[in-house]
Amino acid sequence: MGHNKIPKYAITVIDKLRVLYNIQLIDTRIDEIRKFRKNIPIEVKNLEEELFQMKKKLENINEEILYLKDNIDKQNKNIKYSDILIKKYEKQKNNVKNNKELYSIDKEIDYQKLEIQLFKKRIKEFNIKINKKEDILEKKEDILKNKEEHLFHKKKELNKILFENDKEEKILLQESLSFSKKVDNKLLKTYKKIRNGVKNGVAVAPVQRGAPLGSYLAITPQKYSELIQRNKLLIDEHSGRILIDSELAEEEKKNFLFLVIKKKK
Repeated sequence: MGHNKIPKYAITVIDKLRVLYNIQLIDTRIDEIRKFRKNIPIEVKNLEEELFQMKKKLENINEEILYLKDNIDKQNKNIKYSDILIKKYEKQKNNVKNNKELYSIDKEIDYQKLEIQLFKKRIKEFNIKINKKEDILEKKEDILKNKEEHLFHKKKELNKILFENDKEEKILLQESLSFSKKVDNKLLKTYKKIRNGVKNGVAVAPVQRGAPLGSYLAITPQKYSELIQRNKLLIDEHSGRILIDSELAEEEKKNFLFLVIKKKK
């Protein structure tokens, strides 16, 4: 990593820029790790809430199916009862004394037969509804099973990433301490003050296409000329960030990534 070339106490401007930018890279990565760690419970909670809602819907469908089956049982009982009444009326016909009584009994029998037709029609309608709901239930159960498996593997994956991130964060904190000892406290305090005052935590910004990273306002050609000469530390007048030329920033970034990968092995 570039810091091997840096004296124990950074003296030149380029040394200071190397140190500060490495501290910036470390802080940015630690920010990412901590943000990820903070967001994991939310992500898992959202997935678990989605599963909970799906299970509630499945319970409701099951309750609806049971309700329809109860209604079918009621209709079957009504049919049996109507059959009993028809048999009863048929027997009564043997003892009728006149046509009026016969007509009345036949009317009752016809009514019960119509009732039976109605009960059977309802049973048919209930069965159609049950079949539809069971199809929906089967599909939703498959979706639920897939989502449960997804959550299981997601938790496993997240735990693995968390473990790796914890390992990386410890390395980064050690590196941060090492780099912090290479600059004077005044410069380090300035860096921290700038970092705490900007939204994205970037206190040392590479200049790309004439503008500091994260800013739409370009620096003047004169300031850019001074920047690439690396003779003094420059502050962006718009964002208040310390400026570093993109070539030096890219060089330190590659060295930084190489070191982190190496130390994680």
